[in-house]
Amino acid sequence: MTTPPPDRPKMSAFGLLWLGQLVTLLGSGLTAFSLGVWTYQRTGSVTEFGLITLCAVAPVVVLAPLAGVLVDRWDRRWVMIVSDSVAALCTLGLLLLYTSGRLEVWHVYLLVCLSAVTSAFQESAFSAATTLLVEERHLGRASGMVQLAQAAGRTLAPPVAGALFVSYGLETAMVLDLVSFLFALGTEIAVRIPAPPRSEEGERARALGWRANLTFGWRYILARPLLLSLLGFFSVVNFTLGLAEVLVTPLVLRMEAPDRLGWVLGFCGLGMIGGSAVMSVWGGPRQRLLGIIGSGVLYGVCLMLAGLHPSLLLVTVAGFGMMFFNPPMAACSQALWQSTVPADLQGRVFAVRMAVCWASMPLAYVLGGPLADGLFEPLMMPGGALASSVGAVLGVGPGRGIALLLLVLGLMPMGVSLALLLSRPDLRPDTAAPPSAAPPDPAIHPF
Repeated sequence: MTTPPPDRPKMSAFGLLWLGQLVTLLGSGLTAFSLGVWTYQRTGSVTEFGLITLCAVAPVVVLAPLAGVLVDRWDRRWVMIVSDSVAALCTLGLLLLYTSGRLEVWHVYLLVCLSAVTSAFQESAFSAATTLLVEERHLGRASGMVQLAQAAGRTLAPPVAGALFVSYGLETAMVLDLVSFLFALGTEIAVRIPAPPRSEEGERARALGWRANLTFGWRYILARPLLLSLLGFFSVVNFTLGLAEVLVTPLVLRMEAPDRLGWVLGFCGLGMIGGSAVMSVWGGPRQRLLGIIGSGVLYGVCLMLAGLHPSLLLVTVAGFGMMFFNPPMAACSQALWQSTVPADLQGRVFAVRMAVCWASMPLAYVLGGPLADGLFEPLMMPGGALASSVGAVLGVGPGRGIALLLLVLGLMPMGVSLALLLSRPDLRPDTAAPPSAAPPDPAIHPF
């Protein structure tokens, strides 16, 4: 038997918590961008610049399973408070080292790694807490709001940080980041997050040892075709998205002057904000699985459009569409996971999901350059192996190998979308909506 669901806080409680996350994402984006510029100016090394991204991702992938176990055992609000406090101390440490003239590149790597450790805990706790603050029928809308916050951080922070760095230096960005942490901590202290009701599966899991709990999320997902299918689907999508992020810049620069690149990237950011805003207002389709599949197909089509013809307008439209359809995919998936996994298991299960999805992005960053420069570009140069066949359609010369790679990448999300549509894994009885969720509206289907 499970305990009865607690009285659910109003949507305004989630809205306040979300606002704190929005502000701190913007603040952290300022510091991340500025630190990257500072490191590159200091070293002149692309490799050392790229190591910052590795330091920000690797701890999340490695420690997510442990973070998930602890999030399910501890008070989720306090996990968020402590995580943001430690992250703020990391920024403060960087600020003190910089203002005293002692900041070195290895300090940046070390403190970025420590901040990433806190991110593994904070993101797991926030995702699991959302289920307790939002009614089931509003989970799609809440997930859209989370996507909107992330889109705003990715889109607005770089240009603002660039202006601040040029005019006022690294110090100002870090001070604003600290202010954003204080605001986020204020919202976390103000919001009360109820304890998740205990499910039968959760009680059985609590009786397991630490080693078994560390692998519990994996075993839970592997036993459920729906969740396993979604995990595979988004691993492929994130891999193609990571490669696209690597490839768009050289594709544009081989066609146009550098100033045009800013327009393309700006429209990509607008696409992500637009898709997130639509999901925040709409909440997504009633059949969430079909929302994921439809968005995946359209995302793949946009990837392919970017490589069809050497046209800046086409690449810009394709980039906008590619990023526009990502938030609906992610929001529908998040709502589906939240309405499927019992609340007292979400820390462990969501942590595994986060680790797998995050792991595919660094892999894409590593493979993007060799695939483009070492394989696809030579194939599409004059005299290349595909110049007389595929080149007759796509064109030959610099950048057309990248275009061909984008076409291949576009087929991947379309393929996994088709596979997901044909398999249509159903919700099994043991993966029904958790008791922590409010009774669904009769008009709202599970997905």
